Amino acid sequence: MDAYITLDIGGTNIRCALFLDVQDEPVDYRKIDTVAEGQTPIMRVISAIKEIWPAKHKVKGICAAVPGSVNVKTGTVLLAPNIAGWKNVEFAWIIKDEFQVPVFVNNDARLAAIGEWKKGAGIGHENLLYFTISTGLGGGAIVHNRVLEGDLGIATESGHITLDDEGPLCGCGKIGHLEAFSSGTGIENFVKAQLTSGVDSTLRGLDDIRASEIALAAREADALAVAAYNRAGYYLGIGIANYLHIFNPTCVIFGGGVTQSSDLWMLEFNRSLEAHVLNPLYLENLEIKMAELGDNVGLVGANEYLKEMLNRIS
Repeated sequence: MDAYITLDIGGTNIRCALFLDVQDEPVDYRKIDTVAEGQTPIMRVISAIKEIWPAKHKVKGICAAVPGSVNVKTGTVLLAPNIAGWKNVEFAWIIKDEFQVPVFVNNDARLAAIGEWKKGAGIGHENLLYFTISTGLGGGAIVHNRVLEGDLGIATESGHITLDDEGPLCGCGKIGHLEAFSSGTGIENFVKAQLTSGVDSTLRGLDDIRASEIALAAREADALAVAAYNRAGYYLGIGIANYLHIFNPTCVIFGGGVTQSSDLWMLEFNRSLEAHVLNPLYLENLEIKMAELGDNVGLVGANEYLKEMLNRIS
C-alpha cells in the first residue's frame, strides 16, 4: 500500500504524520521539538521523517506545512519568522536529496484551508476562505475548486491587508495590518498599550498578559478586556468584508486559538461585517463556520495537497 508523509512545522514543535492510500486519518504520528541542542531545525525535520518512515509501505512523497512565505515552484522557504535561520531555505531540495522521493512545501494556513475544504467544515463548497487567527493571522482561498497560490505561491497573506496606515505596528514590521488588530498578539498589544496609558483593569499587575487571560477577564466583565475583543471583532469584520468583495465565497471558516474566544468577538464581528459589505447579497448565501479538524488540519491538508501534486506530475 502506498504511503504519504506530511509535516506541520512550527517554531516550537514539528508534527509528522504517516497516511496510507485509503486512510483519511494518519496511521502513525510523531511530535518532536523544533529546536534541540546540536541540531538545526532542518535536521530535526529529517529526524521526524526517519522516525515515522514505514517498513512495509512505499512512500510516494513528502509534504510540509510551514508558517511563512514559500516559493511553491522551487520548494524554497523564503521566510519563516518563528523558525531560527529559515530564510531562503531550499527545503524541498534538501529533503528530496535525503529521502529520494518527491517533496512539496507550502504555507501552513493554505494547507489548512485545503484540509477544511476537503475533509472538514468546507466540504461541498467550491469557493471558500479560511482564516487562522492565533499569534498571527493567516489564511487560504479556494476558488472554483482550486487552491489560490499566485505566481510564486505567496498569495493570500490574509493578515497583511492594511486597514489603517496610522494604526498599530504589525509583527511583519508594517503598520495597520488586519493581523495587528485582530490576532491574539494584536489583542494583547492593545491591552498592554491601554494599561501603559493608565486605563484601569483587573489585568494590571500581571507579568505577561496573554490573549487567554484577557478572554477570562472579558468573561468577568472587565471593561478593557471586553473592549479589546470588541475591537478585534470590529476590524475583523472590515477585513472579511474586503475579502468578500474580492472572492464572493459561499463559506468563511475560522480556525486558530482565538476562535476559542469567538463568543467574545463574534457579535461585534457580525455587526461590522454587515455594516461594511457593499451589498447584502454578499452575505445572502454565506456560511460562517468554525474549523472542524483541530490540530490535525495542516497534516490532513498537506496530505490532500501532496496527492494532488503527485497526480499532476505522474
